[in-house]
Amino acid sequence: MGQTAFLLLLISLLSCRTSGASLTVSPSSSQLFEEESVSLSCEEDDSSAGWTLRRNTTKQNRAQCGADWGRSAGSSCNISYITPWDSGVYWCESREGATSNTISITVTGGPVILQSPVLPVMEGHDVTLHCKTETPPSNLPAGFYKDGSLIRTEPTGHMTIHHVNKSDEGLYKCNISGRGESPSSWISVTGKPTTTRPPTSTCLSSSPAPPPPSVMLWSVPLSFVLVLLVLLVLLFRWCFRSKHPEFPAEPEVVYSSLR
Repeated sequence: MGQTAFLLLLISLLSCRTSGASLTVSPSSSQLFEEESVSLSCEEDDSSAGWTLRRNTTKQNRAQCGADWGRSAGSSCNISYITPWDSGVYWCESREGATSNTISITVTGGPVILQSPVLPVMEGHDVTLHCKTETPPSNLPAGFYKDGSLIRTEPTGHMTIHHVNKSDEGLYKCNISGRGESPSSWISVTGKPTTTRPPTSTCLSSSPAPPPPSVMLWSVPLSFVLVLLVLLVLLFRWCFRSKHPEFPAEPEVVYSSLR
């Protein structure tokens, strides 16, 4: 009974595989002009997880790259001619259902876009917003707005927010007089990490033949490895005594009353 429980625990530990991916987009902007080309990539920790690109738009839910939109190239997806119908939320997803960060993309047929970060900005960092026109020149004076209120007007169409904090989080847009107004984009601010974020852990109920033990030990957390070593030592002692009953067990300590 004890050996069976140990084997079940060992199998469950070895079937936990760490995996993770982060989604990036090029050009790195949350807003794009219609007819631009864009490339999205899953930066993988584990290429065997089979990461693919998916998206939600007004017309599609969980649509997969290559099957429903775009041209698949391994763990990347390319859109050569983007349209407003491509506006939506994009993410990477593995075969086991693990997901990456999400990226929101807005495609406009209008004359002005606001180039802003596609990923959350870390507290204390600087962020620069660009108000860009579809046709040159692209450094015209622009007014920048947050949550509908004018922040300030910049003569060259660039605004830098220094040492951002959570109060800078909000909905931003810009306006160029005589050209037009951009769509709005949400800018998120995240706190400084205190520790490195662990990768997503996915436990598989069934999988192909496991990799060599040396690889498996590095793919599980250190605490699991320590528990595994302790259990191996206990199993070795149990097996040794089963095969060698003549081997003396630890002496029992008998306490007798003293008179």
